[in-house]
Amino acid sequence: MQFPKIYNTYFLAIVSTIGGMLFGFDISSMSAIIGTDQYIWYFNNPHGVTQGAIGSALAAGSIVGAAAAGFISDKFGRRDSIAFGCLWWLVGTAVQVSTHSVGQLIAGRIINGVCVGITSSQVPVYLAEIAKKDKRGSIVVIQQLAIEFGILIMFFIGYGCSFIGTAHSTASFRTAWGIQFVPAALLLIGFPFLPRSPRWLAKVGRVEEAIDVLAKIQAGGDRSDPLVIAEWEEIATTLAAERHSLPGWRKFVYKGMWKRTFAGASVQAWQQMSGANVMTYYIVYVFLMAGLTGNINLISGGIQYALFIIFTIVTFFFIDRTGRRPLLIYGALGMAICHLVVGGVLGTYGVSVPGGVQGNANVVVSVTGIPSHIVIAFSYLLIIVYALTLAPVAWVYASEVWSLETRGYGMGIAATANWLFNFALGFFIPPAFHNISWKTFIIFGLLCVGAAVQAYVSYPETARKSLEEIEEMFRPGGPKPWQTKVGQSSLDEHVQTVLEDQRKGSIGYTEDKADIVHLEGRDTRTGS
Repeated sequence: MQFPKIYNTYFLAIVSTIGGMLFGFDISSMSAIIGTDQYIWYFNNPHGVTQGAIGSALAAGSIVGAAAAGFISDKFGRRDSIAFGCLWWLVGTAVQVSTHSVGQLIAGRIINGVCVGITSSQVPVYLAEIAKKDKRGSIVVIQQLAIEFGILIMFFIGYGCSFIGTAHSTASFRTAWGIQFVPAALLLIGFPFLPRSPRWLAKVGRVEEAIDVLAKIQAGGDRSDPLVIAEWEEIATTLAAERHSLPGWRKFVYKGMWKRTFAGASVQAWQQMSGANVMTYYIVYVFLMAGLTGNINLISGGIQYALFIIFTIVTFFFIDRTGRRPLLIYGALGMAICHLVVGGVLGTYGVSVPGGVQGNANVVVSVTGIPSHIVIAFSYLLIIVYALTLAPVAWVYASEVWSLETRGYGMGIAATANWLFNFALGFFIPPAFHNISWKTFIIFGLLCVGAAVQAYVSYPETARKSLEEIEEMFRPGGPKPWQTKVGQSSLDEHVQTVLEDQRKGSIGYTEDKADIVHLEGRDTRTGS
């Protein structure tokens, strides 16, 4: 049965990024629950390494999913890999809902993580490959927005469910975790209406379908539109050249490819090493340090997630005008300031609580009065800066830097880096809070400074350039990253050339199997 396809890029983005919403659901399915009486009672007040293992289990599974995503995506397509990931989510959620031990809870989160690893790496690839160059940043930002909406929705679901049953009841967290079935079901319902990526279709030789989908997405089905012709010629020319690339792992390091591999993996690693997970995973602990307890703590955490969404929406409107480099550089510096202020205040005014604040063994320092207000304010400010910069831009940038031949596997490598550090930090933060308390924030502040330095020296600007043009920027002899600017796209000039050739009647598609564009007798497969 053939389902009708919808080609509006915003619709495609909204449906496919439900995969990102799954990630958000799982984050706050823990952050809203870990401070409740029911969770602490049933799992015997997990803290330190035990809570670190629970918190990082999702990332452990995501490493596996992201590592496998490249093969799945290249073999079966970007779209189908996303749907495949959802099947893992359904199994993992069932395991969590039926949990009877810490071990089973960890197992369920690992299985959910396989889904998140696949979807987090391949949804940005799918979006980048269907979007116009001048809208690509905002389209991929929808992935981050979906993550944040998932966090917010699930946080308040968890908060509401915390009132179910008594302090010695499991109905509260089982209900909250069971609701995670809903977004996966919605994605599977919408999946048949999504077209395949035109660039993936071209990569596997399904040229006629590739041109048809490209024309329907970019020009309402008009295959003679100058943008469609110009963009297809770039895709075909680039793909023909990449067919001669080295096999296996060597294609990720030869002729400047190492720069792309380093850029894609490192920008994802820095997103995690920026320390934002301190707030997104463990905001309940941070606010306990600042003296917020009970429902006030949970509601304050929910406000943080609302700010996350609001300021990422702001980024949606300006990311393609401002560019990627300024947001990555100044965002990292802004986060560094916030971390250093929070760590400095806790270190200067904090009072040691060896038994744990409110009996929580992960929180061993507390501040009151004006210092507590500063901690809360800069915790919110850190999330605002993160939402405006590293949170969305890291996904956008990592999806842009790869060649067509390597994009599926490449984004899998980038996402694997993200999840490796997510796992390490998720495991590290609870013991760090317990053992070095406020110094944790100082470490993250210094790491953010390192992120800004690397962004300046090694990330060229990619905004408002076609994916094929971005490839040229990483080749040997390409421009220095700090010399690159937003726009300056040769695709616009190419479109004008196509218009002129159309007026002369000297352009069209060939009749051969490859269906490559010719311009005044020039075959794009040979460059002659």
